[in-house]
Amino acid sequence: MQNSESINVLGEKLEICGTDPVTGFYRDGCCNTGPDDVGSHTVCTVVTEDFLAFSRSRGNDLSTPVPAFGFPGLKPGDSWCLCAARWQEAFAAGCAPRVRLRATHQAALESCNLADLKAYGIDLS
Repeated sequence: MQNSESINVLGEKLEICGTDPVTGFYRDGCCNTGPDDVGSHTVCTVVTEDFLAFSRSRGNDLSTPVPAFGFPGLKPGDSWCLCAARWQEAFAAGCAPRVRLRATHQAALESCNLADLKAYGIDLS
């Protein structure tokens, strides 16, 4: 999907989530999604140590680099497009990372409650 076609959870044009490291299912810096993205990598977050530990405990180690896939490993403060269901799981466990709503794709609402996302939103004005 092209960024110009994508809408965020606030009904606006989807903003870039992160480029250092480059995030997104399509590695375009945005939390775009499409038919190949079965995990719905649509929630733009700013990861924390608590969340990285939680994700590791669930079998998805996001902090260890995987050079073969060009993945540098995440550190606290990095912006990253998370699977919507994983964010909701972390929210229920009390360790969800903050959310950049303007960079979170509207498809996240299929798995996440907008009020929950807004409660963790860092770009509301």
